[in-house]
Amino acid sequence: MPLNLRPKQECRWDLVSLGEVMLRFDPGDGRIANARHFDVYEGGGEYNVARGLKRCFGLNTAIVTAFADDPVGKLLQDFLYQGGVDQSLVRWVEHDGVGRTVRNGLNFTERGYGVRAALGSYDRGHTAVSQLKPGDINWNEIFGSHGARWFHTGGIFCALSSSTPDVALEAMKAARQHGTIVSYDLNFRASLWKALGGKKTAQEVNRRIAPYVNVMIGNEEDFSAALGFEVKGLDESFAALDVENFKQMIKQVVKDYPFDVVATTLRNAKTATRNDWGAVCYCDGQFYQARNREDLEIFDRVGGGDSFASGLIYGFLAGEGPQWAVECGAAHGALAMTTPGDTSMGTLKEVLQIMKGVGARIAR
Repeated sequence: MPLNLRPKQECRWDLVSLGEVMLRFDPGDGRIANARHFDVYEGGGEYNVARGLKRCFGLNTAIVTAFADDPVGKLLQDFLYQGGVDQSLVRWVEHDGVGRTVRNGLNFTERGYGVRAALGSYDRGHTAVSQLKPGDINWNEIFGSHGARWFHTGGIFCALSSSTPDVALEAMKAARQHGTIVSYDLNFRASLWKALGGKKTAQEVNRRIAPYVNVMIGNEEDFSAALGFEVKGLDESFAALDVENFKQMIKQVVKDYPFDVVATTLRNAKTATRNDWGAVCYCDGQFYQARNREDLEIFDRVGGGDSFASGLIYGFLAGEGPQWAVECGAAHGALAMTTPGDTSMGTLKEVLQIMKGVGARIAR
């Protein structure tokens, strides 16, 4: 095994995530600007990983986040109850009645169809979690007194404010001190980094964070935009990707940073509803590539990368090798994109069937 994991029996949690949990408003088959009703889900890049590991894979997970103490926050809490993620580390912040000083994040996302791409619109300014500062969370108690085998956060959390990168760094340092594996999903979002200085600031932040990461996760755009690595043969739309050139880039990444594992999804979006989907993992000087799924039918692509991450992490936590882990991540990501919402509705049995290549014939 490339990762020195803490024994399960000495840890309260298999994984602890740090990030924002938002309400997602989904207009169904319609568009945000024309909608008269929405379905509502919870979601957030880092949270989705913890929830996937709990609901699909049956592990003990927790989320470090913050909610404004109002009815919207209570709705988010109710979603957390349904997802099974431990919320004992959630901070509740007093609400002023109108949200002038603190609020909960909202995310409006339409799925896209055919030539119409998926579209998202954030409403998450001055949210409770974006106001976290170093010293607010007792990380030594979390990783020391209670214990966690794995800690996960990412570039979405770090883009929420000028203070959140320092919170993430504080958490990573404490995790490493207590022998907890640290994973980080670059998850570059141009809209979030825009007000903070764009790609330049994103790269400065991520380069500060990278030395404390064991498992770095991202896609081709993430490594280019968020870490500043050049991927030869990649056009500006990120539609055309030469996998061999991308592998050469990963080799350069691990020369510059001491990652134990680098893992990435490989996606060619032919249309919003038909994608080629795969994944690759670099570990111990070797590449392990999941089976490529051509023309994968997509119902809702949001959260596919997060479900890849949770499947990959499960593989390592379960003591499996890199090939099994990347196959598990790719299968779980593919399965998650067949259902609405950001989070996985799949089961471990279904993931294992997809890994084995079992067809989609009706089960009854």
